[in-house]
Amino acid sequence: GHLFSSWREVDLDEGLVDLDLRNDSDTPDVPPPTDSTPEILKRALSGLSARWKNWWIRGILTLAMISVFFLIIYMGSFMLMLLVLGIQVKCFHEIITIGYRVYHSYDLPWFRSLSWYFLLCVNYFFYGETVADYFGTFVQRREQLQFLIRYHRFISFALYLAGFCMFVLSLVKKHYRLQFYMFAWTHVTLLITVTQSHLVIQNLFEGMIWFLVPISSVICNDIAAYIFGFFFGRTPLIKLSPKKTWEGFIGGGFSTVLFGFVFSYFLAQHQYFVCPVEYNSETNRFVTECEPSELFQLKKYSVPLLLQAVLGWETVNMYPFQMHSIALSTFASLIGPFGGFFASGFKRAFKIKDFADTIPGHGGIMDRFDCQYLMATFVHVYITSFIRGPNPSKVLKQLLVLQPEQQLNVYRTLKSHLVEKGILRPSLRG
Repeated sequence: GHLFSSWREVDLDEGLVDLDLRNDSDTPDVPPPTDSTPEILKRALSGLSARWKNWWIRGILTLAMISVFFLIIYMGSFMLMLLVLGIQVKCFHEIITIGYRVYHSYDLPWFRSLSWYFLLCVNYFFYGETVADYFGTFVQRREQLQFLIRYHRFISFALYLAGFCMFVLSLVKKHYRLQFYMFAWTHVTLLITVTQSHLVIQNLFEGMIWFLVPISSVICNDIAAYIFGFFFGRTPLIKLSPKKTWEGFIGGGFSTVLFGFVFSYFLAQHQYFVCPVEYNSETNRFVTECEPSELFQLKKYSVPLLLQAVLGWETVNMYPFQMHSIALSTFASLIGPFGGFFASGFKRAFKIKDFADTIPGHGGIMDRFDCQYLMATFVHVYITSFIRGPNPSKVLKQLLVLQPEQQLNVYRTLKSHLVEKGILRPSLRG
């Protein structure tokens, strides 16, 4: 009898939380977001049709966001890093809130607290790695920081384990499967938001141009596709996103490649944008001063025969980086939108129009950055695959941490290697 009743409990248990597995229409409804458009804008645009009203609201707020973005670029790389962190936390909050809203009726213990705790742990791990990589000299001067960096991975893992054990202790009968859904939900959200923002910061350290061109390309593609779609859109592109059209997709693609090419030409002329971001421990500031690499030095290129007839030029002066910008812009216009389609599918699964209502006409922060997430990974992979060679300053930092005998060993090995190559004279041995 006892065995039978426990089996029946399990069946009931599974029946309760299996609803959303069986049928999408059983997904709990999420309360609709409120309209956060400022009153002054509502009044000014009251005479327009809904379509044009949306156009103006989106247009005005897009210009406002771009202006703020340029202001932050002017303020320097540290402010950009804070911006990336802020956006990451807001995106995480929006996705977790959807999960919480969908399943809040089940009253899951500790779900939100644990989600934020995991966010803290993962950020501690990634930002700690960045500090160890790029702020080596600063860290070596401070005793208390040396301990944190030396055992950084162990501390991060211990923090994560504490959260993991808390989750296991929070498991409640009748909600087991749902709690595991939410555990997975939190971890996938972390994977999407935190790892990507870490890669964005890594790209920023390579030089601000590797941060600005990809991000601006995605923004340009978004705007151009919207404009082309608004005025010329006739053919639907994908069922997941009914407003997206082929005309917008193609028009946005060409505009983005052209924009990336021209924008790169202007950025490549300035040290501020092309030099790797480095931390100067003497002045306690980020510096962007260097001898620009070959990528950012003008070179003569011969124009293909087909284009010679059209342009009338045989050679052009260009920065090699502009060729790379074509690859980045092409990715932004061809693959970038799939991030948006993915987000559209996600929103449809939970019957919501937007992730939040933070920005009037645009939805939440996540709605604006859905296409950026794929882009950050692509740029990082692109730099490591095609651009970055061995980093001498990183090797030097590691050498300076070694014991004196080990440093002497490296010195002797390097010396004999240079002598063999004929770079040093053998007579210099001693």
